[in-house]
Amino acid sequence: MTRNTQSTPGMSGAMTLLFAIVGGAAVGNLYWAQPLLAAIAKSLDVPIGSAGALVTMTQIGYALGIVLIVPLGDVVVRRRLIPIIMFLSSLALLGTAFAPSYATLLATLTAVGITTVAGQLLIPLASDLSSPEERGRTVGTIVGGILIGILLSRTVSGVIADLFGWRAVYLLAAVVTASFSFLLTRVLPSEKERPRIAYGRLLASVPVVVRKHRSVQVTLVIGTVGFCTFTMFWTGLTFLLSSEPFSYSLSQIGLMGVVGLAGSLAARRIGWLHDNGYSAAGTGAALVLAFVSLGIGAIGASNILLVALAVLLFDVAIQSNNVLNQTRLFSVEPEARSRLNTAFVSCNFLGGALGSLLAGLLWEMAGWKAIMTGAMALICLAFALWLIQRHHLSVSTGPKKEVR
Repeated sequence: MTRNTQSTPGMSGAMTLLFAIVGGAAVGNLYWAQPLLAAIAKSLDVPIGSAGALVTMTQIGYALGIVLIVPLGDVVVRRRLIPIIMFLSSLALLGTAFAPSYATLLATLTAVGITTVAGQLLIPLASDLSSPEERGRTVGTIVGGILIGILLSRTVSGVIADLFGWRAVYLLAAVVTASFSFLLTRVLPSEKERPRIAYGRLLASVPVVVRKHRSVQVTLVIGTVGFCTFTMFWTGLTFLLSSEPFSYSLSQIGLMGVVGLAGSLAARRIGWLHDNGYSAAGTGAALVLAFVSLGIGAIGASNILLVALAVLLFDVAIQSNNVLNQTRLFSVEPEARSRLNTAFVSCNFLGGALGSLLAGLLWEMAGWKAIMTGAMALICLAFALWLIQRHHLSVSTGPKKEVR
């Protein structure tokens, strides 16, 4: 029997690619400022340390958007919701481009963070439109697009700012985001009216949905630990490469993002495992690969080739884990996919914040090897949880059954 190459009439390969591009462009808006801080500080005549708060406020805004806006995907027709959110984001970006003062810039970038959640609304929508046997591949492609947007945004931002100044970055981003907003109003498929739930009840139901399903609880813990080690690794990598024996410049350190991009691309198709019934086994394998890659990083602390290999393998492992975790959540309770995505992204956000903190503390204690050892210990805890609870993670969605 010939396999259909489209998920559903509403989720073709072209639509999947569009979702991946839009999601990557949307989340990239969070990271434009990171390489621009010195230029912004000089332009607005503020200390460089104060400019660092711009990134913090953008991230705080994003966390608020995840908690307050993403759950609406379960009750509001997304053909209307997503373009509106993207249009509001374009207005916030436009305000940033013309911000006359530091205080105004803090406010507009907070607004950018709050409205930069279109990608996290598109993923549950894509899951709804996909057939069960194609869901993992579809989600993996869109998550891959979002990761590429994160990795490329810093590079693109720096190039545009060098040529035209930092305000041009946000002006261009505003135009691109507005264009995608109008495009989505035309191409997003029609939906049935969503169930009516009071907004307060909707937000309060997020932890209720999590408590209902053991598989969700286990998945969220594994995902949180994985993302914690991810930020530990990348934060520690900056410390390692900027110190002896490497003493790399910021641009040289940034080249490691290209290696990370290769890892993310390799993990893009990992949703195949979910589609064929190997979600739990794939998660265990990803955790093992993460442990091995961290070991390579620890051993090769003074060898750039081994460090690069560790970056590649670790990104494959963590991004594979993310794709499988997110796809598995979407298979649990279809009518609550946006709320489950809120829980997933919120837990990852908390894990990432903890990972950055741990990386700084462990670096001060004993350097790179301490960070790798701490990350390996956390992966071991996640693997132990997987080993004990893996039967809760078994999902049968494709032609094959889970092998336990």
